[in-house]
Amino acid sequence: MEDLVNQLKVQIIKALKLEDVKPEDINPTAPLFGDGLGLDSIDALELIVLLEKEYGLRVENAASAKKIFSSIKSMADYISEHKKA
Repeated sequence: MEDLVNQLKVQIIKALKLEDVKPEDINPTAPLFGDGLGLDSIDALELIVLLEKEYGLRVENAASAKKIFSSIKSMADYISEHKKA
């Protein structure tokens, strides 16, 4: 799980072009939106694309998206639960 969390940190930094952020700067349980990493709705779309391209997972609705993208740990949990073997 720790490997997946670290992999997600790197992928998010790359996908969102967060040049000032290093993987070790991101707390895996900190919120991605608002006070945490400070992402916005455009970033949310990028995260959805990331999940689809890298992990083959689709986000079905806004309610589940809010839960999935609350933190890097919640994303990792979702990927672990739904990834096809």
